[in-house]
Amino acid sequence: MNKKTFNPNEWLDEEPKQKTHTASSLSDEESRIEELVSRVENASIDLTASYSDWRDLGFALADALGENGRSYYHRLSRFYNGYSEQETDRQYDKCLAAKGSGITIKTLFGLAKNAGVNISMPKTTIVDGDLETQTDENDDEVVLPCFPESVYDSLPDLLSNIVSNANSPQDADVLLLGSIVVFSSVLPHIYGIYAGRQVFPNLFLFVSAQASGGKGRLSLCRHLVEPIHNMMLDQGKAEFEQYQMMLAQYVIDKKGKNPVDKPVAPPMRLLIIPANNSATGMFQLLNDNNQRGLIFETEGDTLAQTFKSDYGDYSDGFRKAFHHETISYNRRTDHEYVEMTRPQLSALLSGTPKQINALIPNAENGLFSRFIFYSLTLKNEWMDVFADSDGQTLDECFLTYGKRFFELYKMLNAMTGSCRIALSESQKSQFNEHFKKTQERYIELCGNDYVGTVRRLGLITFRIAMILTAIRIMDDGVMSEVRRCTDADFNTALEMSNVLVEHACYTFSKLPGTETVKAQSNPKLALFNALPNEFDRPTYLATAQKLGIIDRTADKQITRFTKAGLINRLSQGKYEKVSSK
Repeated sequence: MNKKTFNPNEWLDEEPKQKTHTASSLSDEESRIEELVSRVENASIDLTASYSDWRDLGFALADALGENGRSYYHRLSRFYNGYSEQETDRQYDKCLAAKGSGITIKTLFGLAKNAGVNISMPKTTIVDGDLETQTDENDDEVVLPCFPESVYDSLPDLLSNIVSNANSPQDADVLLLGSIVVFSSVLPHIYGIYAGRQVFPNLFLFVSAQASGGKGRLSLCRHLVEPIHNMMLDQGKAEFEQYQMMLAQYVIDKKGKNPVDKPVAPPMRLLIIPANNSATGMFQLLNDNNQRGLIFETEGDTLAQTFKSDYGDYSDGFRKAFHHETISYNRRTDHEYVEMTRPQLSALLSGTPKQINALIPNAENGLFSRFIFYSLTLKNEWMDVFADSDGQTLDECFLTYGKRFFELYKMLNAMTGSCRIALSESQKSQFNEHFKKTQERYIELCGNDYVGTVRRLGLITFRIAMILTAIRIMDDGVMSEVRRCTDADFNTALEMSNVLVEHACYTFSKLPGTETVKAQSNPKLALFNALPNEFDRPTYLATAQKLGIIDRTADKQITRFTKAGLINRLSQGKYEKVSSK
């Protein structure tokens, strides 16, 4: 939609007469929505400044009200400068046609609250025969962003096919992240140079949600690497059978006093390493498989409980593996000292928020900053469990994708040399500027405790760009010693990082003992989050007053936000938040 100045008077004669509702004609849900939309209108606030917000509002209204939500969608959309009645109708049609967006009406209330609108709703109850009005404060859920549609516009073909199976924007994000992470474990001979060091594509991911919140869909991503895992198991089985035959012959020869060497037991071949393992067992499996492996657990507390056990605390080696640092251990059976100089471990975990706290009790040990975090919002809706039940199952579909990826794996594995993924000089400059600003923003908002997360997110983003570039080989078939990242894949990685940094910040704020990002001890973060996208001095002073911040402190903090690039000064006393994009 094109930008233009909105004048409500221009619409008075042309606007169709709105259907009026009495309190008795509306459901409780619609009454709350009507009240909130009226408050947004009275404040003349635009909740649709970004496309993703506009789209999600449509999903939220379609989910709650169906066709009846169309008029509210127009009422909210009209505050955008480039509002178009026809385009808004087309967008709402798409929202209605979606088979469950995964977005609930809480998104509307969350966006309104973030814009400075009071979302508390009066409730009328009968007490001792009299009507009594109460305030509902339960709509206090943080609205975390999904990846913008531009991320999905130019993905490599395999990833585009994978995410086409998504049933909501959140589900698409989860399938994309899950696919990228499992692929990161099986890209042999692919590397890049970051901060002067050789790095490989490996990533750690934790997807969190309440029970039945949708994280179970990640199990589909395991199918993407099962052909490789099964090939390795078959290879290991054949080697073990050969070993048993040689061992039997050794016993015979030894009885015959023939001087022969005892055969050496072969390594255990596998890709997916169980998290429930002893520290020595974990490291030995990783070492036996060319120092590469994948931990894939749909219950995050499996790893947390292992780390807490006497035999299985390999958290130190787990952290080292993220940066390919040397891991050393002793094999007790044969008193052998072993060093892995370039471990390449990937990890995909899912679980509830409490399971994150069990795995990472605080942010001080550095484990938190090594993970990509993505938080799912629970949708209280029954999904059609028999949709598309007559065709190919999702498990069969993802196994087919896995067989396609297997062909790329075999090509890369057969390379005599290595392939370095490289950025252009322009991309390097853009990358450095992007994360310099991101670091400044989050130092101001969250303090120095969050710096490690931002800095490692830079490495994570580079690795995502590496993975996208490597998978792109399937589209053009070009194998070379140096492969340049396309602008499309580079921009996709940066756009993903904009969303992931917000999910990580939210998860960080929930860690036990991480008081620096809690509202009661970090009023500047609370103030920034409470400010609308556009505001003036009276607005920020009123907002600060509600948080117990005096006027002089609020004035200073707005100046600090401006210097940090978090807000822009539009004119005397008027400001706007700066997008992280």
